[in-house]
Amino acid sequence: MEAASPAGPDTPEPLAEGAAGEFSSLLRRIKGKLFTWHILKTIALGQMLSLCICGTAITSQYLAERYKVNTPMLQSFINYCLLFLIYTAMLAFRSGSDNLLVILKRKWWKYILLGLADVEANYVIVRAYQYTTLTSVQLLDCFGIPVLMALSWFILYARYRVIHFIAVAVCLLGVGTMVGADILAGREDNSGNDVLIGDILVLLGASLYAISNVCEEYIVKKLSRQEFLGMVGLFGTIISGIQLLIVEYKDIASIPWDWKIALLFVAFALCMFCLYSFMPLVIKVTSATSVNLGILTADLYSLFFGLFLFGYKFSGLYILSFTVIMVGFILYCSTPTRTAEPAESSVPPVTSIGIDNLGLKLEENLQETHSAAL
Repeated sequence: MEAASPAGPDTPEPLAEGAAGEFSSLLRRIKGKLFTWHILKTIALGQMLSLCICGTAITSQYLAERYKVNTPMLQSFINYCLLFLIYTAMLAFRSGSDNLLVILKRKWWKYILLGLADVEANYVIVRAYQYTTLTSVQLLDCFGIPVLMALSWFILYARYRVIHFIAVAVCLLGVGTMVGADILAGREDNSGNDVLIGDILVLLGASLYAISNVCEEYIVKKLSRQEFLGMVGLFGTIISGIQLLIVEYKDIASIPWDWKIALLFVAFALCMFCLYSFMPLVIKVTSATSVNLGILTADLYSLFFGLFLFGYKFSGLYILSFTVIMVGFILYCSTPTRTAEPAESSVPPVTSIGIDNLGLKLEENLQETHSAAL
């Protein structure tokens, strides 16, 4: 009979191997949670929207600084005209309940309010720069995110988890880092003549953007992308056209037109048109809140291009800010929100399965099925 070997010295090795195995398993789970194909695709789509916003900012700044052209309503009017010519025309040639006239008979007043919110959101944010500082605009513009989350809670019945609030806080921390970098670089010295009016305009514009985005998510997910863009194009053209004649006719008459100015107007319109056309596609597979978190990097792209175009000073805090915002965005997209449908509701049946991050949920279900099979 063999003697039993002493267990003392050999005991820690299996424990260490087990701990290392659990740690590596945890890392694999985190990697599989945060770096799925859906999240990577969402990041790419969100940054594409940020680049479109960056394009509108750069062209507007070129027009304002190099050619002294400040016509935000004219620039928006051209974009709404493009939406009208393409998407409203598509609705006009449809048949049945998706026809333009049928939609107008049933919901014309709702789309007037939506068009008004969208037009004025674009206008008041641009006007706010005349009264307040760049720092105030960047900080207060984030007010739209909690407003958007609150509206999604009550209107879309979105239900958030703790990770979502942490992710939003991380993104806002990244914005604060960006603003700090602006202050250190001396980009906050363009204070206007009435800061309070400017701050109120920023808060109003952020709230109107939140209203427009919630309506967009509702229409895109329960109706269609073409209906949203067609109706916004129709009423946005009418409202911005009327406002254009009232507030900007003198500015337009004084524009020294040449091919460079015309090219900047065309570039702005194309960037804005791409933004409006692609944003519903991204919202459909994610949510309005996640899209707004993703496009927080638009100001950073504008800063990076401004280093070469406008002589901005570089700061390492810009890189840190971009990294922090992207970490918060990934955290938000890593866990799908759920939808709590009301017990008794008069709204039409939901065509989706009741979650925002649809692609992420499908990937999780596929992974669970594969694990169960193994």
